[in-house]
Amino acid sequence: MNNIQFLNPIDGDMLHARDGVTTADGLEIDIQVSAPSSHYLTINGIGTSYKQGVFSGKVRLNQYANTITVHDCTTAETKSIQVYWLPNFASHYRLSIDDNIWFLRDIYQQKDNYQSLFDNPYLGFLKQVHTTYGTKIHLNLFYQTEGFNLSQFPDRFKAEWQANADWLRLSFHAWGEFPDRPYQQAGYEQVKHDCAIVKEQILRFAGEAVMGPVTTLHWGEATVEGSRALRDAGYIGQLGYFNVDDELPPVSYYLNVEQRRHMKKRFVWHDNQEDITFIRSSIVIDKTELPDIVPFLDNYANQPSGLPPFVDLLVHEQYFYPFYEAYQPDFRDRILTAVKWATDKGYTPAFLGEALFN
Repeated sequence: MNNIQFLNPIDGDMLHARDGVTTADGLEIDIQVSAPSSHYLTINGIGTSYKQGVFSGKVRLNQYANTITVHDCTTAETKSIQVYWLPNFASHYRLSIDDNIWFLRDIYQQKDNYQSLFDNPYLGFLKQVHTTYGTKIHLNLFYQTEGFNLSQFPDRFKAEWQANADWLRLSFHAWGEFPDRPYQQAGYEQVKHDCAIVKEQILRFAGEAVMGPVTTLHWGEATVEGSRALRDAGYIGQLGYFNVDDELPPVSYYLNVEQRRHMKKRFVWHDNQEDITFIRSSIVIDKTELPDIVPFLDNYANQPSGLPPFVDLLVHEQYFYPFYEAYQPDFRDRILTAVKWATDKGYTPAFLGEALFN
């Protein structure tokens, strides 16, 4: 007997202001369920209405985790899902940057010349973005690159990291840039090992205030064991692209095709079985030409999903540098254009940890 099927929301959905009506005591949402038309259903004890093959009713979410239970009075079948209310999620944005290591190497090499972290041109530019727009910026770090690893980075800037922790975050990304997709087949222990060492170094030279519950794994590919290792390290929020039905790399951790389609539409979803929250990035800035950034972001309004509830603006560090083979001279302009778009659309700065888990 399995007559009841949740249509919207589904198990693990994370609901926000755009999904219902915000009231003084929670978020009122519509529930849609399919079941045989001759049956009588209740949702959380309240009777439903039936129209064109769908039973519907209203539920008020008033805490972070909420159970929705459908009872088929005709057959005595009961089915429940757990969904989440995110009062701080919609209408915020952040800038997230992957593959970070070269700015740290530069500060290490120039440690006798730099009096501040922001004497480094890359960090100096990011601080300008923050000063202009209030942007909150999240940097995902490699452990090593040619001629440098995080254990060499001095701790004398620790107070400055702390002083800027209200807008600047650091997290684990990977051991290094190569090989590509390093964790696609990796087990729990490898991800745990690499993550622990990077987190230990961040704690040493920058302190706990710059750390949070969200990261983006390099290439966004992991086994379920790899994602569990990230979760157990404190990264309950894991960001990716969740590409599906196209020729692009999935960048979707262990999620299957159906789950990726759901992520593409929803932008956020919690795997209740694994206790991991997935978040979809809105744009990869370095993969989008400068004149195309605004049209690309505007085009979300023409899609069934609409504009993203939370806009994650993603870019990669290396395109900042003239010595990099794929250097983008308009790197700064691309970032400023994307941040200005979010600001003009009414999005305000927030870290994902603040938007998801507070």
